[in-house]
Amino acid sequence: MSVRMAPRLPLIFLLMIHGVSSAGWDVSYSPSHICALKNSSVIMSCTYTYPTKRQIMKVFWSKNPVKDIEPPDLSDDPEYSQRLQYLGDKQQSCTIRLSHVTQKDEHMYCFRGFEINTRQPAKCGYVHSLISWGNLQVEAPERVTEGHNVRLTCKSSCTLTDRATFIWYRNSQPLTERRDGNNQLLLQSVRREDAGRYSCALHGHSYISPAARLSVTYPPKNVSVSISPSEIVEGDSVTLICSSDSNPPAEISWFKENQSSAVGSGRIYSISNISSDHSGEYKCKSINEHGEKYSDAVTLNIMYPARSVSVSISPSEIVEGDSVTLSCSSDSNPPAEISWFKENQSSAVGSGRIYSISNISSDHSGEYKCKSINKYGEKYSDAVNLNVMCEFYDSYFHISYCQLDTCTQKNPGVILTFLRVSVHTQEW
Repeated sequence: MSVRMAPRLPLIFLLMIHGVSSAGWDVSYSPSHICALKNSSVIMSCTYTYPTKRQIMKVFWSKNPVKDIEPPDLSDDPEYSQRLQYLGDKQQSCTIRLSHVTQKDEHMYCFRGFEINTRQPAKCGYVHSLISWGNLQVEAPERVTEGHNVRLTCKSSCTLTDRATFIWYRNSQPLTERRDGNNQLLLQSVRREDAGRYSCALHGHSYISPAARLSVTYPPKNVSVSISPSEIVEGDSVTLICSSDSNPPAEISWFKENQSSAVGSGRIYSISNISSDHSGEYKCKSINEHGEKYSDAVTLNIMYPARSVSVSISPSEIVEGDSVTLSCSSDSNPPAEISWFKENQSSAVGSGRIYSISNISSDHSGEYKCKSINKYGEKYSDAVNLNVMCEFYDSYFHISYCQLDTCTQKNPGVILTFLRVSVHTQEW
């Protein structure tokens, strides 16, 4: 597992002598080393004692003491006068506060006091030390798998006090429940929501460390398919989009019902000039190194006008008085409305897929056809001919056939026995 370090944030070490004694004078500094964040305020705690029967006329702080050279009073230094506050007195305490600490404040500091009688200063003492910059940074793994534990560390190259309190941030928002004296942040059973940019700070300081990004990896979830446009007409271009939540991003494959191999790949699957052959259920599969998941199936419902319209008749041989059924077959989406027409009649004689004639007679002779119509178009079937014929015996008992309306005109005195209906089809 690779580890990524956030960029460095400057810290300042302010070193002071732990204690100095000179001719009855005693000065103690606590702590002897101070680690401060840039632009923060630091308190240099200090106590002093001096010979009895002496009085202190003046106290002040100096920096970078040099032997046999009188150090300046920092309160007279323009770089310190507005930032240095003396919190002590002329009896025992010599504590000061230095605010808005910058890199220029990397110095040795010491306390001075003048006796009222001798007007001689107490000596500062001498310590030879180099002051260097430190850093504050977050150490975290680049990625962690969902459900695992992960530990983040706020590192500092300077020695912080035992009372240092760390505050952790995710995406610049404080994790108040994580505030403690431990410089480590433990995330147990990591969730996707734990991903983000983590930074740390010390309580009481305004500066926050640069952030380190934590990535949480997990298998595909919430896989779904959307279709555009919502209403699809034959000839349109259609786009199917697979949405998937995963890290790392998943590879997408497309499947159609009753086909074992994928029909496409990628988050977007496009079909141009769509036809009814593309109708059916589609789903996408989302897969990465942690697992795979299929979407629910969606149905491509292709709309098209009526086609393949035809009429069938039952029974094939019909006796006078029988019932005849004409059926209209039509392929369309959405289902078409059916109307029936007879030759030489302007209005429909019936509706619905089935047109029935009961107790058939010569009046029903003629050509019939059906019309299939939906919102996308209409189509007529070819015409079918109901030709009603009669069978009769002449005076010699010979069987003859003719159309019913001419039989008695041509053959007076014929004996009619039954009717047959002959069916012929032709186009109008």
